[in-house]
Amino acid sequence: MKKVVFFDRDDTLIVDRLYLNDPDDITYLPHALEGLKRLRDYDYDFVIVTNQSGIARGLVDPRNLREIHRRIRNEYNRIGVDILDFLYAPYLPVTDHFLRKPHPGMLLEAAHNYNIDLKKSWMVGDRMTDVEAGHRAGTRSILLGDKEPPENSPYDPPEFHAKNLFEVCDFIIQNTPY
Repeated sequence: MKKVVFFDRDDTLIVDRLYLNDPDDITYLPHALEGLKRLRDYDYDFVIVTNQSGIARGLVDPRNLREIHRRIRNEYNRIGVDILDFLYAPYLPVTDHFLRKPHPGMLLEAAHNYNIDLKKSWMVGDRMTDVEAGHRAGTRSILLGDKEPPENSPYDPPEFHAKNLFEVCDFIIQNTPY
């Protein structure tokens, strides 16, 4: 079975452009590329799981979203990192859809499709809904950044609260039994 780091996309790997619709506007966060390369060396695979309500709002064209994900995948492939899949929930928050985080639907779908051991996997995101999706799926979770302090959340705290992706990678590596 695979061990995976599930990553949220916006403000986790790339700069959040608020309904990113232009593939030319992709900007990677510091340590995003080299961080995944380091984790790959510890036998982690990667799946991107992202809420994309901009589709339902008519602000993001699904063709552009696919192109954005294709370009991200190609940039990681260029440095020898393969991303297993990009899963997205194109639903409004009010729908409470099972695929939309904090629900674990995207993680469980990936686990089924790619034979992922959720107990050996991690969820990393910039919101407590990402942390909660990981917990509900059975992974350990890391909150990245200061957008949502965990102490103000109705959800269980993350296993670690990181300032940047470098700290995320160090924590995962230090907590990976070999």
